[in-house]
Amino acid sequence: MIIVETFQYAAFDEQPMVPKLKIERIECIPLSMPLPRTFRGSNYFMTHRCTIITRLYTSAGIVGEIYNGDEFETQAEVVKIILDEIQPLLIGMDAFNVEGCWEKMRKPSTNILRDRKLAMCAQACVDSVIWDAVGKALDAPLYKLWGGYAERLPVICIAGYYEEGKTLADFGREMEQIRKDGYAGCKFKVGGRTPKEDAERVRAGRLAVGDDFVMIVDANQGWSLRQAVEFSRHAEELNIRWFEEPVHWQNDRLDLAAARSLTGIPICAGQSEISRAGCRDLMMDGAIDVCNFDASWGGGPTEWRRVAAIAQGFSVQMGHHEEPQISAHLLASVPNGTYLETFHRDRDPMFYALVANRSKFDNGYYAVPQGAGFGIEMDRAVIDKYRV
Repeated sequence: MIIVETFQYAAFDEQPMVPKLKIERIECIPLSMPLPRTFRGSNYFMTHRCTIITRLYTSAGIVGEIYNGDEFETQAEVVKIILDEIQPLLIGMDAFNVEGCWEKMRKPSTNILRDRKLAMCAQACVDSVIWDAVGKALDAPLYKLWGGYAERLPVICIAGYYEEGKTLADFGREMEQIRKDGYAGCKFKVGGRTPKEDAERVRAGRLAVGDDFVMIVDANQGWSLRQAVEFSRHAEELNIRWFEEPVHWQNDRLDLAAARSLTGIPICAGQSEISRAGCRDLMMDGAIDVCNFDASWGGGPTEWRRVAAIAQGFSVQMGHHEEPQISAHLLASVPNGTYLETFHRDRDPMFYALVANRSKFDNGYYAVPQGAGFGIEMDRAVIDKYRV
């Protein structure tokens, strides 16, 4: 008994090994990189790759740093919310109190006269950088702190955009090049032409790379339910892994459930939601097989992990809309994760130029960064060149 008591007293006398992470200030650096050409989906186009680098300074001297987001039009307003509204709420808080910080950051989203997505994007930036600081303080990569399920992920390339003068043969060559570049598959843009025309575009890609290449199609909410079903009939032999956001947004939850029943193709959605409640409702209504909730649009990694836990209860798989610098750790941390989404370097030069220590694609896989936090090292020259 005396030995046990002595051990217990000794344990109480030990000093904690984890440093205090009192938040001192936040810094934001918006970036914008022009793309070499315009990239068009069903109802949108992109001319620039934009993002916000967020830095979190702590009393321990540890600085969290990561980038989030891709929308130039709202960039300045998101930065303003971070610096003017979120930062004063967090000064003096312990970054290890991630849940407490997350709840504090909800306040800007209560403004009923503002687009709530802006507040959720701002919260996502700060939640992400808090986690990076925590990982650095513990000297561990985040995917291991979150569950450590996998050390590498199958990687796909988002491509098949609408480009003037592009032929069916060109789409085939594009898929061949994507495979040569080390990708396991492609997320192919549809929804901007008739269902039959788009099925022919996908067929040209499939024939060029064979049946073992992962083919996902993404309509970006471009079709009616009837058109989505028509596409599935034209594409029934193309071994499509999933059909992403196949229907218009106005009645999407019911139409997604109907598309899931009628097309025979697994349905993916969730990127347009900004909360776990929205994703929960998609699952409750039997509308999706895959949830691609975006942590950078919906409040950060803390919220994404909640969605992933809900998804496991519904036997729903998890994807992540773009943002490989964030999503690699999230997808690798859970057993229901799917593919890491990236772009060709022309569509996302940020990932290839800004991330100085990016892992190379290896036979269809991407190794999750092993550095502390997100494990991302950024090229300072790129930051200086493209800061807004």
